[in-house]
Amino acid sequence: MKIQFYARCSFCLTILLASCETSKKDYANWSSYLGGLDRNHYTTLSQINKDNLNDLRIAWSYSSPDSGQMQMNPIVIDTMLYGVTAGRRAIALHAGTGKELWRFGDSIERPNTSGRGVSFWSKGTDQRIFYTVGPDLYALNAMTGKPIPSFGNQGKIDMRSAMPSAAKDKFVASNTPGTIYKDIIVMPTRLGEDVGAAPGDILAFNVITGAVAWVFHTIPHPGEEGSETWEDENAHNSDIIGAANNWSGMAVDEETGIIYIPTGSVAPDFYGGHRKGSNLFANCLLALDAETGERIWHYQFVHHDLWDRDLPAPPNLITVKRQGKSVKAVAQVTKQGYVYVFDRATGEPLFDIEEVPFPASQLEGEKAWPTQPIPVKPKPFARLSKDLTEDDVSPYAENKEELQEILRTADKRQYAPPNVEPLLLLPGLDGAAEWGGTGADPDEGIIYVNSNEMAWLIHMKKNEVPVENMPLGERVYTQYCVVCHQKDRSGIEASGYPSLVNLKDSKTKTEISELITKGKGMMTGFPQIPENEKEALLQFLFDEESTLADNDTSKTYPLPYKFGGYARFQDSNGHPALSPPWGTMHAIDLNTGNFVWSITLGDTPELKKEGLPPTGCENYGGPIVTENGLLFIAATKDGYFRAFDKNTGELLWQFKLPAAAFATPATYEVNGKQYIALACGGEKLGTEKGNQIIAFALGE
Repeated sequence: MKIQFYARCSFCLTILLASCETSKKDYANWSSYLGGLDRNHYTTLSQINKDNLNDLRIAWSYSSPDSGQMQMNPIVIDTMLYGVTAGRRAIALHAGTGKELWRFGDSIERPNTSGRGVSFWSKGTDQRIFYTVGPDLYALNAMTGKPIPSFGNQGKIDMRSAMPSAAKDKFVASNTPGTIYKDIIVMPTRLGEDVGAAPGDILAFNVITGAVAWVFHTIPHPGEEGSETWEDENAHNSDIIGAANNWSGMAVDEETGIIYIPTGSVAPDFYGGHRKGSNLFANCLLALDAETGERIWHYQFVHHDLWDRDLPAPPNLITVKRQGKSVKAVAQVTKQGYVYVFDRATGEPLFDIEEVPFPASQLEGEKAWPTQPIPVKPKPFARLSKDLTEDDVSPYAENKEELQEILRTADKRQYAPPNVEPLLLLPGLDGAAEWGGTGADPDEGIIYVNSNEMAWLIHMKKNEVPVENMPLGERVYTQYCVVCHQKDRSGIEASGYPSLVNLKDSKTKTEISELITKGKGMMTGFPQIPENEKEALLQFLFDEESTLADNDTSKTYPLPYKFGGYARFQDSNGHPALSPPWGTMHAIDLNTGNFVWSITLGDTPELKKEGLPPTGCENYGGPIVTENGLLFIAATKDGYFRAFDKNTGELLWQFKLPAAAFATPATYEVNGKQYIALACGGEKLGTEKGNQIIAFALGE
C-alpha cells in the first residue's frame, strides 16, 4: 500500500490544534453557493417537517426572460434572492414574493453557457454580488444591480488578465460562482478540453479593487514544486497543453483559512503523449492558504488522466469520529464513484488508499501511468465497467443481441487507456457524482450523494492529416468540430450533439458565428479561431461555395490520435443500455465507511406507464439536507421534486415540476416562513425548456 499525500508540517501543527476546537455554525442561512462555504447543502430550519410535507405548495413563481437550462443554486441575503437566468442575466428577487427587484445583463453580450449562481460579499454598507459573463467577472451593487465603478474597469475585470498573455484570445469562462474568503474571491474557470486550451491557473482577486491577489499554477513552471512530474518542464508554456483547472467550485474552512480546490484533467483530455508523467496538479484536491495561495497539501486522484476524470463537485467539510475523537475532515466525491476522506489539516487519508496496477497504453507515443489510487472504503457508489457481463443488458431493450455483442467485445477493464477499439466506461464521462454537489450532515459525518448509471463508449482515431489544398472551411471543421458532430455532420443526437446537416434551414450565420465564439451548453467556445478561418467554416457549414483556400498544413491537428467522439451506451429507444437502476441516491457514513442506505432515484415515464418498477434516471443537480430528517432533491430527467427520509431513504413526497430542474435547491426563511426555491429550466437530456424559478412553502 502506498499512501500519497503531501503536507507542510510546521503550518499544519497550528491548524491541527485549531481543528481540535469545536464551534457550532449557523446553518439557518443560504448566503453562499450550496448553502455555505463548507458546501454541505445543510440547514437547521425546521418549519417544514415530515408531518406537514403534504401541505407544501408553490408560494411564488418567477418567469425569467430566458428559457433553457438553469443550473443555478440561488443565494438569499435578508429578503433578497439572487441568481442567474438561462441567458446569464443576474437577477435579484424578493425572496418572499418572487417579485423582480433588479436585473443586470440586458445590454451586454451574453454567452450561451449555463451559470450556477452568484457570490455575495459585504463590509459595512458595501454589499456586492459577483458573477461572470464569459471571461468577465462583474462586481454589482447588491441593492441596485449596478456595476461598481471602482472595481476593475468600471465594474468588471477580464479574468484572463491574471493568465499568461497567450491566453488572452482563448476560451475562458466560469460556470460556478467564485469562493469568497475575507476580501479575496477565488474563481473557478471553464476552459477548452482539446489542443490549445488556456492554462488552468487558480486565480484570486481582491473583491474591492479587482486586482490580482495571487495565482497558483496547476501546471507548474520550471523549478516549482510538481514540475518534476512532467517530462516536459515547459508544459506550462505549450501550444498544445492546457487546463488542469478547477471548474466545479471550492470549499473554505473559515476557522483555519484553508481553501480546498478540486482540479480537473489536463487538455487534451484523452491523449497524453505530449504530457508524459503523473501531471501534478491535475486531478488533485489542493489545500491552499486562502489569503496567499501557498500550497499546504495536495492529493492526486488520477495520475496522467486519459479519461476526463475531472473532480466534478466541491468537497464537503465535515466532522467524523476516529477512535472516539472528533476529526475535522474533507470528503471528495468523484466521477469514478469513489469517496476519498482526508484529515482536513494534514491531508492524511482517513481510510486506506491502495495504488493498484492498471493496463498500459497501446497507442503510439502514449505512456499511461502504471497505477491508480483506489480507496479501500467506502465502496463505490456506482457500478464499475469491470464488473459488467452480458447479463447486465437492460431487460427493456429491443436490440439486446446487439448490445450484448458490444458488452462482449468492448474493453471494460478499469482504467484501460483509450484505444482505437471501443472502450466502455462506467461510470461514464459525465460521471457518477456530478456538479450538483453532495449534501452532508456536517457534524454527524454522513454524506448524501446522487449518482448516474449511464455508461459511455469512447475510442481514439488515428489522426488523418487533411490533404493539401483542402478547402479551408473543411480543414477548420476537421480540426475543431468533427469529434462531436462527425465527419458527415450527422452529429450524435443521443448524446446531445446535434446534426449540422441543412443547418441553413434552422439557423442564421450570425447565430452560428456567435455560438462558435462563445460556446453553448457542453460546447466550449473557440474565440481563438481567426476571422478568416471562422468565415471559411461558416461557408462550409452553410454549404456555400468556398472562396478561401489553405495550403498551410502545419495548422492541422498536431497529435497522432484524436478523440473519436462522445457516445452514451443506449438502446434503440434511447434508454440506458444497461439494466436499471439508471439513477441512484446514497447515504454514506464516513465515520465507518459503510452505506446507511441506497435507493433508486427517478423513473422513466414511458416504462412506468407499462406498470414496470422504478428504473431511476439520469440526474444533474444536488440535494439539500435538513437537521430535522429530510432530504430534498430534484435533478432527475423525469422532472419531479422529491423529499426523502434522510435516515432511511423512504420517499415521503413528490411534485411534478413545470420543467425538469437540473439544479440544486436552496432553503431560507423570510418573515418567519420557510421557503425552498428551485430553478426549473429543463432542456438538458432532451427535456422541454422552461424558464421558471419557483419557491415552495407550507400552505395556509
